[in-house]
Amino acid sequence: MDISLHLYLAFVAASLVILVIPGPTIVLVIGQALAQGRRVAFASVAGVALGDLIATGLSMAGAGAILAASATLFQMLKFAGAAYLVWLGIKMWRSPITLPDITTETAETAPAAPLLPVFRDSFFVIVLNPKGILFFVAFVPQFIDPAGAYASQAIVYVLTFTVLGILNATAFALAASSARRLVRRPSVLKAVTRTGGSLLIMAGAAAALTRRAA
Repeated sequence: MDISLHLYLAFVAASLVILVIPGPTIVLVIGQALAQGRRVAFASVAGVALGDLIATGLSMAGAGAILAASATLFQMLKFAGAAYLVWLGIKMWRSPITLPDITTETAETAPAAPLLPVFRDSFFVIVLNPKGILFFVAFVPQFIDPAGAYASQAIVYVLTFTVLGILNATAFALAASSARRLVRRPSVLKAVTRTGGSLLIMAGAAAALTRRAA
């Protein structure tokens, strides 16, 4: 492998610090787990996985450089992502709360919820975030060993970041779904879910107001 061990471990440590700070995607995963349960939350985690893989892969393949050079393209993607976050926040705010029945809810008896929209929402939150793509372009080169081949190092970093993102989102999903089974008061679940929806709306508004770094 062309990556030195100390650079790789530094990348893993830095990535973990970045990932454990909940962003809009994790808020969405937590909200899905609280409102719908673990099965639906895992569909959201799958969307996070594919979104991370594509966004980071495109970043290292040159999409980040294109976004950095094109103000118009950056603005278009930024506003699309911001509008999507606001829409998701409104949808989460209005989503009904279903209480789990611990005595009867099993994989066979639990009501089936549509998983594709949940997967889609998490996926688009990531890929419609130009700041994330540009951040990865600025973040990864700090750990590239100039003596090694760029392509092989980039692939390792992209796959590592994706796996860490999956583990992080899964941990939040499991914690939130466990909390859902403990907190069985509809008013509490509704308050938490609406708080998550409000955070997504605020994240969308903030994203729309941010400027591209010079």
